[in-house]
Amino acid sequence: MAQNGSANGQFIIDDKDAGVFKVSRRAFVDDGILAAEKRKVFDRCWLYVGHESEIAKNGDFVTRNIAERNLIFNRDRSGQVNVFYNTCTHRGAFVCREKEGNSRRFQCFYHGWVFSDAGDLIEVPGRDSYCDHFNSDGSANLARVERMESYRGLYFVNFDKNAGSLYDYLGGVREYIDLVVDQGEAGMEIVGGTQQYAVDANWKLMTENSIDGYHAATTHATYMDYLANTAGSLAAVGMGGGGRQLGNGHAVIEYSAPWGRPVAQWVPAWGEDGKKDIEGIKAVLTEKYGKERAERIANMNRNILVFPNLVINDIMAITFRTFFPQAPGKMHVNAWALAPIGESEAFRERRLFNFLEFLGPGGFATPDDVEALEMCQRGYKNMEAVGWNDISKGIQRDQPATNDELQMRAFWRQ
Repeated sequence: MAQNGSANGQFIIDDKDAGVFKVSRRAFVDDGILAAEKRKVFDRCWLYVGHESEIAKNGDFVTRNIAERNLIFNRDRSGQVNVFYNTCTHRGAFVCREKEGNSRRFQCFYHGWVFSDAGDLIEVPGRDSYCDHFNSDGSANLARVERMESYRGLYFVNFDKNAGSLYDYLGGVREYIDLVVDQGEAGMEIVGGTQQYAVDANWKLMTENSIDGYHAATTHATYMDYLANTAGSLAAVGMGGGGRQLGNGHAVIEYSAPWGRPVAQWVPAWGEDGKKDIEGIKAVLTEKYGKERAERIANMNRNILVFPNLVINDIMAITFRTFFPQAPGKMHVNAWALAPIGESEAFRERRLFNFLEFLGPGGFATPDDVEALEMCQRGYKNMEAVGWNDISKGIQRDQPATNDELQMRAFWRQ
């Protein structure tokens, strides 16, 4: 059997002719593997840091922890977007302790050094005790992250100064980001704040789960029963579609589904007024993009993976989700809802209801998924007896279905 992957097949067995794709369960529990992932993946790949709407006004900022680095993502008074390391160049303390806000300056709590929102050191208590040329080279200013670039309002950072461009890195996944962003005639915005929670499972399990169409009917059976009773004629819509690998580890599943989409797929629970609103939204999309693309934007659902750890769920609501490893068996998750700027109050309410109903911490899906992933992690304690995960479903199909595993194999091959 041909064995491809890290350490000459030590962690992955990939043999299409034999119909086999397996991943060693050591990949989910080994400290050494996680350390290598941090060096080779999180220190080198483009990582999502935030959306332009979170820093819409000059002076706006949010603080984020990205790959174990504490960062400030801000728009300074000149309108320039920056990402700084949140550490004082004097002794290392945070210069910003708030999660978000608007400020012209950042002041270190420890010794009172003050930095402008453009990162310049502007005040030093006892400045006359330092030499005349202190900070003449700018070395005491806030340190900027090595690389920052954006695409369609999504900002990413890269800690490798020699990395290629974000545009090239995104490659084939740009098409699917466009399908999300094009839903807002006036642009898109983050709404409702940030959801944060921990999961006692390896971060790669969340990646798999997020683009896994196979588990929906069983893990989310309660939600499927709920849809059968509330979706009206849409209940007959099957989850038809397929998975695609998009290069650079990016992947997507795109499919039809029996739930309402505020962008333009109506359900009876929204009433006749809601139906008229949906028809209006679809008419605008059709005029702007043509019938075929408008139908795809309105009616097709997408679970998008931007390698390694940004998932965009464009389903009954739009969510961005990132997850970072804390240990081999623990991750920290952040989630946000995205919506078109200027949508009606009624549709904003429906969108947020859909978001919380399915994807919220207490919704139909998230508790089920967390339970499933944590059970997998606990099951890996038996890895000496059962050492491999099977990810071979659909491996010999020319056109894999939504519930096949092509998209997960794309992630693992990267």
